Order: sequence, then C-alpha cells, then structure tokens
Amino acid sequence: MRRLRGVLLAFVSLTIAPPAAGLATAAEASFVGSKKCQACHFAEHKSWSATRMARTLDLLKPGAATEAKTKAGLDPAKDYTADPGCLACHATGYGKPGGFTSAAETPDLGGVGCEACHGAASEYLKEGKMTLANRSYKRADLIATGLVRPDGKTCATLCHNEKSPTRKPFDFEKGVKEQVHAIAPLKFPHE
Repeated sequence: MRRLRGVLLAFVSLTIAPPAAGLATAAEASFVGSKKCQACHFAEHKSWSATRMARTLDLLKPGAATEAKTKAGLDPAKDYTADPGCLACHATGYGKPGGFTSAAETPDLGGVGCEACHGAASEYLKEGKMTLANRSYKRADLIATGLVRPDGKTCATLCHNEKSPTRKPFDFEKGVKEQVHAIAPLKFPHE
C-alpha cells in the first residue's frame, strides 16, 4: 500500500508540476493594465483612450446611458459598477488573476482595456519577450505565452453576444477602425 501511495504521489507531482522556466502558459498570465502597453504602443493607446471602450465602466454608473438601460429593462438610476453580470464586459479581466476587482482597487482595469482583447500581458511582457530591449521578438512566441490577435469571434465570445442586455450588431472590421484604436505599422518585423 505504501509503495502504491508513493507511486501515486510521484505521478500526481509530475502531472501538476509547473512548466519549466520560460514556458509559462496563458492560463498563468495576470493582468497588468493598459498603461504598460502605452510605452510602445502610444498611438494605439492614445486613440483607444478617446473611445467608448475605454470608458465602458462609466456606462454602469447611475444616470449614465439611461436610454440604453431603459430600453434593455434596466434601472438607469441603479449603480451597476459592482454587478458581476456587467463587469465581465465592462472591465478588464474581471474574475481572473490580476483582473479588475473594483474601481477603487484596480482603476487601471476599468473599461475594456488592451488586455481585454489581447490577453493578460504579464507573461508576454516579461524580459526577453515583448519589451523595448527586445525588438526582435517573434509574434508566435508571444502568442504561446498568451498574446491574442483578436478577430470578430474574440469580440463575440467576450462581450458582443446574447448575454449583453444592450447588444447591438457588431461589425468587427468597422469596429476596429472606428471604435477600438488606431493601428500603427510595426517598426520591426515580428513574424
């Protein structure tokens, strides 16, 4: 019996052991906030800051978006900024490691920030990955550590779906150009 227990413990430790150094998975990534992205992606950050996406948390406040809330059968005078059903789409990383917890505790994650669409960044922003010091990183390496290249399915899965009481038809190509952020050309090849 002791031998069997020892074999089982060895098996369990092998199957749940953390990955080798440098091989972290997207599931281990945590959120760092859009300000971290701003240093390298200034044009995108600046244009995103002026969008409704950046201010989606504000739409949950009492008196905001009254017409949309009324049309959806919601009370426009109610404060929805702590409502878990709303925060999944109105805050970055709600319910995930390092994600939004409240406007007071994690203000940089209020709204639909960079990581809401591009994945939690703690792993792909590590030294040797996407940093100012490493301009020769490969996109595939970043994707392996959690970077997401969003598409229409990403948006529909995360927020623009039937769960939203104020859902409107969403055109990904148009939305990216008009509602999300500018897309500046990369200065260095990353393929």
